[in-house]
Amino acid sequence: MQDAQQHLKTGVVFLNFSAAVAPANLKVKVIETKAIESLVANFPAQNFTGSFQVFLFFGFFWAKTRRSNKSMLRILFLGDIVGEPGRKAVISRLKAIKEEQSVDFIIVNGENAAAGRGITPKIAIDLMRAGAAVITSGDHIWDQQEIVEFMEMEPRMLRPLNYPEGTVGFGSIVLKTGKGKVGVINAQGRTFMQPPLENPFLAVEAEALRMREEEGAEVIFVDFHAETTSEKIAMGRSIDGLVSAVIGTHTHVQTADEQIFPGGTAFLCDAGMCGPLESVLGREFKPVVERFRTAIPRRFPVAKGRVGIRGVLVDVDEKTGKATGIRRFSEDLELREP
Repeated sequence: MQDAQQHLKTGVVFLNFSAAVAPANLKVKVIETKAIESLVANFPAQNFTGSFQVFLFFGFFWAKTRRSNKSMLRILFLGDIVGEPGRKAVISRLKAIKEEQSVDFIIVNGENAAAGRGITPKIAIDLMRAGAAVITSGDHIWDQQEIVEFMEMEPRMLRPLNYPEGTVGFGSIVLKTGKGKVGVINAQGRTFMQPPLENPFLAVEAEALRMREEEGAEVIFVDFHAETTSEKIAMGRSIDGLVSAVIGTHTHVQTADEQIFPGGTAFLCDAGMCGPLESVLGREFKPVVERFRTAIPRRFPVAKGRVGIRGVLVDVDEKTGKATGIRRFSEDLELREP
C-alpha cells in the first residue's frame, strides 16, 4: 500500500496495471498537487490487492509541468503578425505568455505587422521591448522602405538568408542567453514564391554548420517562410539532426502536424498567424470573397475584432541541441477599442 501511494505521489498516471507485478521502482513525471495527495491518502487499501485502474486527469497545461532537466531551453515562436490588431495583441500579451509558459527565448515573425504589409522600425522596436529576442520576416520584408536602413544596424531584425550575397541586412543571428547560445535562421522557399531566391536548402545547411563550428551554437531555430507543405517538410527532413527546429510561416493557417523527426529536429508546417479571426488570412473577408467571385481587383484592409495569437512552443536540450518537445500555441482575445 505504501509503495503504491508513493508511486502516485511521485507521478501523474493514466494506467491499468497489476499491483502484484508492478515494478517496485515505477516512477513517472513529478507533479505535486494537493488533489493528488488527497486522493492517495484516501485511496482504499483493498484497491491495491489486484488489478486496478488509476485515472488522474492531467488538467494542467504542458507549460506548467515541472521540468526536471535543468538544461532544457523553451522557445516560443509566434507566426506572422498581421496589422495593428495582431501586433497589439502580441505586445499586450507577450510578457504574460512568457511567464505562464515558462519561456526562455522568444522569436516572432513580423513581416505583416505594418498594415498587413512589411514592418517599420518603430513596430520592430515595440516588439523587442515587449520581449521578442529576434524578429523574422519573409517576402514582404521590403514593403516598408524605412526598414532597409534599420536592418543595417539591427541584426535581430532578420530577412531571408537566401537573398543574393551583398543584400542589406542579416539572414541569421546567434545570441547568448542564460542557457547557452541560440541561433536563429530565416529562409524563404521558392515554390510559388516571389521573388525567386537562391536555393534555401543549401543556404540553410551551410549556415547551420557555420553556426555550430564557428560560433558554438547548439540550439538552432529555423523559420522557413514558404508556400507549400512539401517544400517545408522537405526542408525539415533535409536538416534533421543539424538544427533544433524547423517551423514554417507564410500561409497564416496553423497546421496540426507537429512532430520531432528521428534526428531530433522539431517540425511544424505552419505556426499560423497573430491577427483577426473573422477574416481571410487577417484581411476583411467581404472584399476577398468578391475578388474570388468577380475576378475584379479589390483592396484588402486588415480586419478588426477578435484576435488569435498562434505559434509553437519547442523544448530543446541545450547541451545537445535536440528537441525534446513541441506543442502548438493558441490563444484568442478581444482587443479593447481606444
